Amino acid sequence: MPKPRTKRGGREERKRKLAEEGDYVGDIDTKRQRVDGEDGDNENGYYQQDEAAAGAGFANQEDGPGEKEFFGMLADEEQEYFRRADEMLELNQFPTTEDRDIFLESVYEEAKGKELKVASSQSCSRLMERLIQLANTSQKKRLFQAFAGHFLSLVQHRFASHCCEALFLRSAGVVSQELSGFMVDTQGADAENQEPEESMENLFLATLDELEGSMGFLITDRFASHTLRVLLLVLSGRPLEDVAFKTLIKSKKKEKISVAGSAAVDEQNQGLRAVPSSFTVAVTKIIRDSTSTMDATSLRVLATHPIGNPTLQLFLELDLSLNKSEQKADAEQPTLLFQLLPGAPQSLFEESSEATEFINGMIYDQIGSRLVEIIITHAPGKVFKALNQNIFLPRIQGYVRNDVSCYPAIKVLNRIGKDQLVEAVEKIGPTVPQLVSKNRYNVLRTLFERCSARGLSDEIKQLMKGLREGCGSKPADLVTTLCSLKSEDDAKKKKDVAQLSKNEYAIQSHGAQLLTTLLSITGPAKGVQESLSALSPELLLRLANNSFPTATLLSTALKTPSANALFQKTTVNALAPHVAELAVSQNGHNVVVAMAEIPTKGRDFSVPAHIKDGIMQTLGNHEAELRDCWMGRSVWRTWKGDMWKTRRYDWKAWIKEMVAEESQQVTSVHKNGGRGGKKKEN
Repeated sequence: MPKPRTKRGGREERKRKLAEEGDYVGDIDTKRQRVDGEDGDNENGYYQQDEAAAGAGFANQEDGPGEKEFFGMLADEEQEYFRRADEMLELNQFPTTEDRDIFLESVYEEAKGKELKVASSQSCSRLMERLIQLANTSQKKRLFQAFAGHFLSLVQHRFASHCCEALFLRSAGVVSQELSGFMVDTQGADAENQEPEESMENLFLATLDELEGSMGFLITDRFASHTLRVLLLVLSGRPLEDVAFKTLIKSKKKEKISVAGSAAVDEQNQGLRAVPSSFTVAVTKIIRDSTSTMDATSLRVLATHPIGNPTLQLFLELDLSLNKSEQKADAEQPTLLFQLLPGAPQSLFEESSEATEFINGMIYDQIGSRLVEIIITHAPGKVFKALNQNIFLPRIQGYVRNDVSCYPAIKVLNRIGKDQLVEAVEKIGPTVPQLVSKNRYNVLRTLFERCSARGLSDEIKQLMKGLREGCGSKPADLVTTLCSLKSEDDAKKKKDVAQLSKNEYAIQSHGAQLLTTLLSITGPAKGVQESLSALSPELLLRLANNSFPTATLLSTALKTPSANALFQKTTVNALAPHVAELAVSQNGHNVVVAMAEIPTKGRDFSVPAHIKDGIMQTLGNHEAELRDCWMGRSVWRTWKGDMWKTRRYDWKAWIKEMVAEESQQVTSVHKNGGRGGKKKEN
C-alpha cells in the first residue's frame, strides 16, 4: 500500500519553537551527519568528507571547520512572504522596470537582518539567487556585508553555497568598473541613512581572509569546492561564460536558476575583465597555501579525487598562465607543475622517474586523465616536447584505442607539429578499422582536421582508406556505420531519439560530426555525398530526424558543392514528400531550411525551381500545423510563406534573383579563377 502523506519538517518546527523560548543552542551538534547517497538529501545540507579523503594528507586538513553554524529558521509568515515574492519575480508581470526595482527594494528591506536564514533555507535560497541576479551594486555590497564573518560556513552549506556562487559571479564586473573610477551606487538607497561604501575589491579580499587557513579542507568539500572554483575564476579575470570553465565550476546536477531581466544586468560580467594586482597576488597565494605542503602521495590522491581533481585542474591552469616567468624546476619554491612533475623536463627521459610514473599512472585513470589534458594543453614548450618525445608519441597508437587515454591523445594531436603528425598517422593508420569498431570517432575527426590544417593530402588518403575498410565495402556503409543507422527492426523499437541511451546518442553524434568534418575536405567530401546518395528515402528521413548532429550533417551536405550535379536534386527529391513532417521536427526543420538556401541554377549544386515550388505547395497545404510550433514558423519564415500566399509572382522573382547571384558566384569560381560574378539585373 502507498504510505500516507504526512507533513514534513516537524523536527525543524520544534527546533524553531525551542529557539524562540531560548532553550535551543544555535550551533548544531558535531556528530557525523548521515549521507543517504550521491544526492545528499539531508535537509540542512551538511556534508562531511569520508574518512579516506580526510586522511589523505591534504594541507590544513586537520584545521577543518569543525562545528557548523546554525542561522535559525524563518517564521511561517516570513516563509509565505518570500514564497510569494519568488512567484512574482518568476511571473515578471510588472508594468515597468521601475516597478520591479521598487518591488526588489521592498523585498531587500524585508530580508534585512534575515539574509543568512534566507540563504540557508531550502525553500527560499532560490529567491536569494534571483535577487542577486537582479541586484544593483549597493545591494550586492549589502549582501557581502550581511554574509561577512560567516562565509566559511556558508560555502559549505548545501543551499547557501549556491547563493555565494551567484554573489561572486554577479559581482565580478563591479570590480572592473571601480578600477576605471569609483562610483557610489545610490539607486534605491536612502541618501540620509547611507553609509560610505566599501569597494568591491576590499569585500572580495575580506572574504578571502575568512577562508584563509581552510583551503586544504575546502578543496575536497562537496559544496565548498564549487564555490572556491568560482572565486578563483572571478579573481583571475578569466571570461565567466567560457565553456571550458563552466564544466569546472558547475556540477552536472546543478539546478539552473534564472529570472527575467537578469541577462541585461549580467552584461558587465561578460568577456575578459580587468582585475586589480591584489587579485593576482591572492590567486597565487591560494594556490601556494593549498598545495605547497602536499607531498607526492597527497598530490596523487588529490589528482584522482572526484571532487578535488577539478579544483586541482583550475589551480594548475591558473598557475601556468599567471606565473610563466617562475616556471623553473630548480626554483626554491617549485610551481604546481613541477610539484606534479619533479625534475621535468630532464626527468621525463627516465622511465623510472617520479614524473614519468605520474603521467603513466594518470593517463589511464578516468579522473586523473583530465589533469593530464591540462598539462598537455598548457605546459611550457620544453616540458611538452619531452612528454611527447618520450611518453605520448612512441605509444600514440595504443592511447587512441583506449576509452580513457584517447582524450589526452587528442590534446597531443592538436598540439604537435607537422613532422610529428606525419609520424603519428603512420602509427595510427593501420589501426583505423579498429578505431571504427571501438567507436573512437572523435580521434578520427581530430586526425582529419589536423591533417587538413597541415596540408597532408597523402595522410588524408591513408586515413580515408582505413575508414572505408572499417565501415564496409558498400558506399552506403560509410554513413550507416558512423551514424548508427541500424536495421528496420531496431528502428521500430527505437523510433525516438529520447529512447536512445546516452552512450548510443553520443556515438551517433560523434560519427555525424566526423562526417561533417569530412565534408569540409575536398577528397573525402565526395565519398560522403556518394554514401548519402546511396541511402534509401527512409534512412534519409531517419538521418534528418534522429539528432541535431545528424541533421547538421545532411544540411551541410546539401549546401556543399558537389562534383555530382545530381546529388542535391536526388536528395531533395527523396525528402520532398516528407517536408511537412520535417518542418515541425525539432531536428528535421534545419534540413528544410537548408533546402531553401540551395540555388535553382548552378554548376556545382542546384535544385530546379519546379521542385522548390512543389515543396512550397506542400508547406502551404500544412500552414496551420507549421504556425503551431516554433520549428514550423522558422521554416515558413525562411521560405517566405506569406509572400508566396499573397504575392506569388514576387515570390518566384525572389527565388530567381537570389539564386542568380549565388549560382553566378559558384560558376565563376571555375570559369574566372575565383572572381565573384556580377549580380543579374532585372
